[in-house]
Amino acid sequence: FNISKTEVTFEQYDAFCDATGSDKPHDFNWGRGERPVMNVSWRDAVAFCEWMSKVTGKTYRLPTEAEWEYAARGGNKSKDYDYSGSNDLDAVGWYRNNSGSKTHPVAEKQPNELGLYDMSGNVWEYCSDWYDEDYYSRSPRTDPQGPNSGSSRVLRGGSWLGSVFDCRVASRLRFYPGLRGSAVGFRLVLSQDSN
Repeated sequence: FNISKTEVTFEQYDAFCDATGSDKPHDFNWGRGERPVMNVSWRDAVAFCEWMSKVTGKTYRLPTEAEWEYAARGGNKSKDYDYSGSNDLDAVGWYRNNSGSKTHPVAEKQPNELGLYDMSGNVWEYCSDWYDEDYYSRSPRTDPQGPNSGSSRVLRGGSWLGSVFDCRVASRLRFYPGLRGSAVGFRLVLSQDSN
């Protein structure tokens, strides 16, 4: 699968808002442009994917949780780091101790083994999966697609206000799909049928 190198930025999301007449999410006056979009709901992220698919003729979607974790761990080039690309979070991510209490433009820290940026820190990232605390214990070992239903969606990766623990590639969080969070954004996957 193909996953975007960076989180979707305000610049990209603002283009969607301009084209669709959607309200632009607040940036807390930190700046827009190349900063990761935040204050978006899971539903907003899905709407962006649908718009990108329509505009480009290719199929974009949110990653499954399994895809997200595989990519964050460095895929087949993984060096089993605690964070995406390093055991030193300061080298790869913006989090509580180094962010100055705000997001930062994407791709300022070093990438992981696959050349992906900010998979630890900056903003939590939506996955397509419903959240289930015990799903891992019974999920298929190959390409799990997540539970069929639930009340909240999976977030991965930690954020600018998160702890060192939150930014580990193994950390998971739940979030209701209609809520918008100040530390929540997303990245895209290009479906294989679009190559």
